[in-house]
Amino acid sequence: MGDETKYNLDELSLRIADFCHKRDWEQYHNPKNLSMAMAVEAAELMEIFQWLTIDESKKDGLSPAQMKAIEEEVADVMIYAVRMAQVLDIDLLKAIAEKIKLNSAKYPVDKIKGKAKLE
Repeated sequence: MGDETKYNLDELSLRIADFCHKRDWEQYHNPKNLSMAMAVEAAELMEIFQWLTIDESKKDGLSPAQMKAIEEEVADVMIYAVRMAQVLDIDLLKAIAEKIKLNSAKYPVDKIKGKAKLE
């Protein structure tokens, strides 16, 4: 294998599918189980930040060990998201683009910039 950071989403998706297929995990990868696994991984990510202050939670406040753990948990969440898209035949990049478009209409810059909530 070459540099792992050089893969695009399609190539990573194929690697994820191949990884799961070789382990016969398709039998376990249904939408219910995948959504639960994704939530567990997101909770593991949250656990890293649980008792940190806002400043401690920023990149400059994190130790190398914390950053490594964060990278692994973010990767786990993304792997399950890609796997969910595979199982449900969702074009993930198209879905993301459509969601950004919906969010742009829901949160127009002139009304939301610099605010946490719409008025």
